[in-house]
Amino acid sequence: MTSSIILKHDKINWAEILNPHYIIGNTIGIILIIFALKGFMIPNHFLDGGILGISLLIHEVYHVNLSLLLIFGNLPLIYLGYKKISKTMGVHSMIGILILSLGLVLSNYVSIPVVTTDKILTALFAGALLGAGIGIIMRSGAAIDGVEILLALTKKKIGLSMSELIVIFNAILFLTVAFKLGIDTAMFSIVTYFTAAKTIDYVVDGIEQFTSLTIISGKSEEIKKLIVNNYQKGITVYKGKRGFLPGSIEVSNDCDIIFTIVTRLELLKIKKEISMIDPNAFMFENTIKDANGGILKKTNKH
Repeated sequence: MTSSIILKHDKINWAEILNPHYIIGNTIGIILIIFALKGFMIPNHFLDGGILGISLLIHEVYHVNLSLLLIFGNLPLIYLGYKKISKTMGVHSMIGILILSLGLVLSNYVSIPVVTTDKILTALFAGALLGAGIGIIMRSGAAIDGVEILLALTKKKIGLSMSELIVIFNAILFLTVAFKLGIDTAMFSIVTYFTAAKTIDYVVDGIEQFTSLTIISGKSEEIKKLIVNNYQKGITVYKGKRGFLPGSIEVSNDCDIIFTIVTRLELLKIKKEISMIDPNAFMFENTIKDANGGILKKTNKH
């Protein structure tokens, strides 16, 4: 799974770790993960990516206790995160892994029904539940899968981006799954993984994920007032030139290039109002993974 690695801190923030909001959220997240595993994935021999996927693979092939695999697979990597990235994140993640492992042990004494044996339904619903659980835990600043920590610490030496490393890591894992458990299991596990990844993105970023919007218009002053006064957004203005069209490349005019950050819920409405001011306004947008500071609506830390 993809995750956000928070900045390094020298001291453990116990107030953050023991925040009742995070404790409740983490408890719900762990329950969702256990239900996804016991009610869908394990009975149908489905896997996920990362350390969880490796643990499930070893559990399937060699029947080693899954809880022990999760602990011994994750804790060394989370310890690296504790030393190199953030002590708070490290402790928080260690507690989460231990509680998840304990919950898996206790679940053996509770009758968790197998919800379905349909492979497509299992892939979709297991991925959604798993992603929701991991996403809720990530919003509190914890990492429930230590592989992202390892990749974050090694990406500078390797020269690849975090996303590229995750894809390579999981490609090797799913090729191994195909070799050990069959191509069908590998393909359905990939569907589970991508469903979980998209659910994590939705849970972590939320429906109000930030989007950057750049506007080039001859009516920039009116557009500035619209964005700042009507939507209470901060803007950045670049000085540029517009024109340089085919057939009249020598013709250009000075203009203000307006840059702002809005939520996805606001984007369509703002673009519509800008088009009413200037139907010829040139606009383009980019999704932003994370943003803070300035005039932004406060979001939960993750």
